[in-house]
Amino acid sequence: MQLDELYRQVIMDHYKTPRNRGMLDGEAVSVQLNNPTCGDRIELQMFIEDGKVKQARFEGEGCSISMSSASMMTDAIKGKTLEEALKLAEQFSQMMQGQEHEEFEYEDMEALSGVTKFPARIKCATLAWNALRKGIVQSKHELDGGSNES
Repeated sequence: MQLDELYRQVIMDHYKTPRNRGMLDGEAVSVQLNNPTCGDRIELQMFIEDGKVKQARFEGEGCSISMSSASMMTDAIKGKTLEEALKLAEQFSQMMQGQEHEEFEYEDMEALSGVTKFPARIKCATLAWNALRKGIVQSKHELDGGSNES
């Protein structure tokens, strides 16, 4: 089996059987984003405690790339500190730009590397990761008491 076919299978597995789909009960950081170009939309919820992502879930509608990326991302960030989650987001961004990047601890994410061949689909793959970044900023802002000071 060729690598492209294996990656396609991993993407379809996450699309057809998404990990962490559904909403969290209780208080959680919640971010909604959409991609107006193709209509993908996601709502990401994270339960953050002691500076770590204790739980992450998502709901949304979209193509196999955006939904599988959200599934992979929510699995990969569980148990990570906010800084580690941001580092993962940066690694993913580097991969989407075709740049050198560290290997992912959560190997399924490499399956999305082929998206770089289709520039119009990169926004699909990065939608959940952009929601993650926004959620972390929102979380830090709330921890700082909602002040505008850094």
